[in-house]
Amino acid sequence: MSAVSVIVPVAERPEDLDWVYSHFSAPLKEEGIDFEFLFPMAADSVHRADKLRPLVESGEPIRILELGQGIGESALLDAAAAETTSPILLTLSPYPRVVSGCLPELIQKVEEGADLVTAARVSKKSSFFGRLQRKLFHFILRQLVGGHFRDVASGVRAMRREVLEEVHLYGDFYRFLPYLADRQGFRVVEVDVAQHPDDRKGRIYAPGIYLRRMVDILGLMFLVRFIQKPLRFFGMVGSGLTVAGAIVLMILFIQRLGGQGIADRPTLLLGVLLVVLGVQSFAMGLIGEIIVHLNASNRRLYRLRSGTEVLEGMGEDAVEARENAVEGQESLSEA
Repeated sequence: MSAVSVIVPVAERPEDLDWVYSHFSAPLKEEGIDFEFLFPMAADSVHRADKLRPLVESGEPIRILELGQGIGESALLDAAAAETTSPILLTLSPYPRVVSGCLPELIQKVEEGADLVTAARVSKKSSFFGRLQRKLFHFILRQLVGGHFRDVASGVRAMRREVLEEVHLYGDFYRFLPYLADRQGFRVVEVDVAQHPDDRKGRIYAPGIYLRRMVDILGLMFLVRFIQKPLRFFGMVGSGLTVAGAIVLMILFIQRLGGQGIADRPTLLLGVLLVVLGVQSFAMGLIGEIIVHLNASNRRLYRLRSGTEVLEGMGEDAVEARENAVEGQESLSEA
């Protein structure tokens, strides 16, 4: 197998990192895979690496990357990827999510042709509340964003390094990497793996975390579905607001014709406010369209997977024409 760089972003509730290394490196050693572990972490988390330093001194392939300020998982992953040269990257959470034995399978799937392989946790012993949260989260994702993924939050993924080079991550979009990679044209595969026993417990988070996840989903929806056509998104919002405001004003107008006073009614302000917000939404959409149009020439909106596959997807006439064009160019160059 190819050399692998295993990246473990140390951001939230990490376990003992020496245990993480010994647990997840064991199957890689058994399969004879050439690997290294990278632990990127912010300055305020460096003390968590104390248990790794004896392993580094003993010659284990571990690198500790200290960043100068507190940043999220996306930035930690990006910083670690820039320090690697391996053709395949494997990302793990700093706490157990899946059984370690699945890692060689994920790497094998990448070598067989997938660009990104994400692990989907499967366990009949997982808590009911944990399964309910996960199903609800992915149901909302499918309704707003689309896609077919069943567990984007596992954090366990194997990928070609080109994925992180071409998919720009920021904020909390690290967890949505399969969606963003799929949108970029990469081959994304989801593989069922056994969930780690320590991850089966259901967790109840603070209300603010659930709210942030919902905002992240809305942001992902815009990036995946409307980034190239912002007027369609803002136009729908503006249309709804304008129609609602027009209906309110029309009712008030009919009531005024009937002799009822409307000057001191809050409903009049509501109708005007809805119309103004609708017009502003349209204006934002138009500005977005202008920005997209001006930058379209500087940005490639497609990705060719490989020349061979492009030819296989073309008809015989198109392939023949392409080959004739290439031969013609070669003849001109020889002349």
